[in-house]
Amino acid sequence: MSGVARLRAAIAAAVILAIGMGFGRFAFTAIYPHMLEEGVLTLRDGSLAASANYAGYLLGAILAMRARANGAHRLCLWSVAGTALCLGVLAWPMPVWLIVTVRGVAGVFSALAMVAASLWLLVQRGQARGAPLLYAGVGAGIAVSAELLVLASHLGWRSAGMWLLLAGVTVLAGLAAAPALAVSGQATPDAPPAPAAPALAPVAPWPLVLIYGLAGLGYIVTATYLPVLVGVALPNLNSAHVWAVFGLGAAPSCFLWHRLHERLGTRQALRLNLLLQALGVALPVLAPSAAGYLLSAILVGGTFVGTVTIAMPAAQRAAVKAGASMMAIMTVVYGIGQIIGPVLAGSLYAQSHNFNGALLAAAGALLLAIAVSLRL
Repeated sequence: MSGVARLRAAIAAAVILAIGMGFGRFAFTAIYPHMLEEGVLTLRDGSLAASANYAGYLLGAILAMRARANGAHRLCLWSVAGTALCLGVLAWPMPVWLIVTVRGVAGVFSALAMVAASLWLLVQRGQARGAPLLYAGVGAGIAVSAELLVLASHLGWRSAGMWLLLAGVTVLAGLAAAPALAVSGQATPDAPPAPAAPALAPVAPWPLVLIYGLAGLGYIVTATYLPVLVGVALPNLNSAHVWAVFGLGAAPSCFLWHRLHERLGTRQALRLNLLLQALGVALPVLAPSAAGYLLSAILVGGTFVGTVTIAMPAAQRAAVKAGASMMAIMTVVYGIGQIIGPVLAGSLYAQSHNFNGALLAAAGALLLAIAVSLRL
């Protein structure tokens, strides 16, 4: 396969992740403040919708375990169609329980996008070296969707129009990626990677599982409520811009943490990642200013996908020692952490009427993960 064809395939797969994750999963974070302002949702409703989405993602990941590489291109297109439908449906007036349900279904399609795009590029097309560009699609989707919402806000659109805009762009992006996805034959795989350095030796499996679950809880409070926090504390700053910074931090982090993992090894790279992430999560409490919120977006955005980049390859190596499907177990515990986060945040907000307690609890979960890493 030529270099141009490889790049085209990697970009197409990244577009699928940008749609499924950036648009279908995380764009809700940027629209949420508008829905609050319009009275469509309350803070409690938003927490339920977020938890439903993460529960849907967990369910989708479990269902996608049965997916096979030879049908991954079709699953990619189904994930785009389902995501576009979920985004478009949210433009219509509906009761809160139905919004929560739709967000749950959107979570299922997000998981399908993640699994299908990975299977198509890494297995069906045999492009292991395209992984960093593939996962950079998550951050790119967050950034692009956030800036589209800034534009819609400047035009005076309400949340319903924003959902329709995202649905329309999703359809166009999916159509652009479809021709590359239609090339579904088995490609000549990349050359085998060089043997792992001693620094990437297998780690203890069950501490890794616990660390990954704590990481899911640790980042999700910021990933769910950052624009709401900014809107309350800094009403003159467009919170969607801060969310775009979150995405821009995530996009190149796959490349950075992949290199650091190779250079430092799993233990040190994971500890550095979790420490910077904990600092980013706590910054809105420690420095409630425009600079503090922007730095929080950069640090958390630039580390949460990095955790996946480090932990999932480590899980593959640990699977030999554990004799279990480590990647499946890791996906489950990460999903559980993401479900707990918004529920915990909503409960703490009801008591204190601010998110300081939730952010500090999330940062504490990441610090606990660092302590557990001593057992790796």
